[in-house]
Amino acid sequence: MSIAINQSKCVGCKRCVEACPGNLIKIQDGKAVIRREKDCWGCTSCLKECRVSAISYFLGADMGGRGSVLSVQEKGNERIWTVESPDGNRKSIVINTKESNKY
Repeated sequence: MSIAINQSKCVGCKRCVEACPGNLIKIQDGKAVIRREKDCWGCTSCLKECRVSAISYFLGADMGGRGSVLSVQEKGNERIWTVESPDGNRKSIVINTKESNKY
């Protein structure tokens, strides 16, 4: 399990650095980089904190992802989770953040 950080999208806001419970992300040359990909726990904390969709999460075959990549984008009150398969097929789930935690 691991993440990938797209350097062209990263704005260096440090939200992912603060969110990572394993202290695996650092800022280098004004951009976020992962220190040790193999140590990533797959918690997706950084993914959820990134407001510019610069971080994606690799869904390996061991967890049924068969090489797909998960990304998240926030638009107003919506959080859009997208899974892209190696063949280019994309599926998205839209969550209204104001409605998601109502009991």
